[in-house]
Amino acid sequence: MSDYAQRVLDDLKVRYAHEPEFIQAATEILTTLKPVIDKNAEKYEAAGLLERFVEPERIITFRVPWVDDAGKVQVNRGYRVQFNSAIGPYKGGLRLHPSVNQSILKFLGFEQILKNSLTGLPIGGGKGGSDFDPKGKSDNEVMRFCQSFMTELYKYIGADVDVPAGDIGVGAREVGYFYGQYKRITNLYEGVLTGKGLTWGGSLGRKQATGYGLCYLTRAMLEANGKQVAGKTVVVSGSGNVAIYAAEKITEMGGKVVAMSDSNGYIHDPNGVNLDVIKQIKEVERKRIKEYVERVDGATYTEGCRGIWTIPCQIALPCATQNELNEESAKALIANGVEAVGEGANMPSTIEATEAFQKAGVLFAPGKAANAGGVACSALEMTQNSMRLSWTMEEVDQKLQGIMVGIFNKVAEAAAEYATPGDYVAGANIAGFLKVADAMLAQGAV
Repeated sequence: MSDYAQRVLDDLKVRYAHEPEFIQAATEILTTLKPVIDKNAEKYEAAGLLERFVEPERIITFRVPWVDDAGKVQVNRGYRVQFNSAIGPYKGGLRLHPSVNQSILKFLGFEQILKNSLTGLPIGGGKGGSDFDPKGKSDNEVMRFCQSFMTELYKYIGADVDVPAGDIGVGAREVGYFYGQYKRITNLYEGVLTGKGLTWGGSLGRKQATGYGLCYLTRAMLEANGKQVAGKTVVVSGSGNVAIYAAEKITEMGGKVVAMSDSNGYIHDPNGVNLDVIKQIKEVERKRIKEYVERVDGATYTEGCRGIWTIPCQIALPCATQNELNEESAKALIANGVEAVGEGANMPSTIEATEAFQKAGVLFAPGKAANAGGVACSALEMTQNSMRLSWTMEEVDQKLQGIMVGIFNKVAEAAAEYATPGDYVAGANIAGFLKVADAMLAQGAV
């Protein structure tokens, strides 16, 4: 690592020692940026570029009081991290989960800067959410929470300022409640949120975009290295939108998905997971994935999530949550012959796991590149909202494929020019950073 980057990272580790997820992301990114920083160290340091790059432009923290069905007032914490707007309005999801805190949202927002840059679209990086847990809550409780959350957040967002979207715990229902409250307060009908319903400004393909995009990029990575998806055994962690539609698209490409999971455990179906059953359980009934084994013969269910990575496969698609795949799991996948890993979640592999994959020669597509399909389609939704029109599913999917293949090509080119050919982690960080750095320098010390 360059001396300049190391000083910035050391300072971060002291100042934010209580934010491990953010420090992990900053370490991974700054370490891989060494070739670019070394080449431009004098210019970057004179402009304080890295110091500005690693600090959010703004963090909004607020209380979210809401009334449960028993009439009792509950209070949660709400956040919005507006990290970087050098190339466009802040763009990034809202996460509702008990684990949400400032560290996690800073890591997500930091990653989002580079992810959004890689799409080639004019969107900056941000992230937000709350420690509210929608699981087990009634529709009315979720609505009251979302309305209270937006009553504060609306002051800081807008179609050309900050455009939130969904993330863990935020689907079409929550986006609808958020949007309704925003419109009620501001009297504006604008593209301030993405992931909206198709009848009120949403885009066809948005639900599928992250999972489909993951598969398009993974296929491009495999083909660039003389391999293919067809005939491969695939393990997909998670069973939300990303996992379900990654499983759907990789199956269309000729892969066979044999395992999926939720936060309680995982199923293994050696005959190939029946996605119609998974969709019924998770999207319609909102039940746990263990229900699958009661409906499909030959499938097994195991409590706990880590064991999913012991199932032999050639392609692994971690699509659940951050740090779900550790070094031990990586070594199990390597021992069982994994050829490629495509990250569908944000930072699902630990630094040690990533290093193990790279050392073993496993093709590895990092999340900021591989799961950029969702935010890319969100930007396409923003475009459609601004133009007051809607594109067909075929048009959106064609644009998505082009964006994801373009991302892979940028990543591969940056890796070859600045790092090591095939080091897609460094390539993604460098390609994303260069565009943001150039914009920050051009705009002066702001």
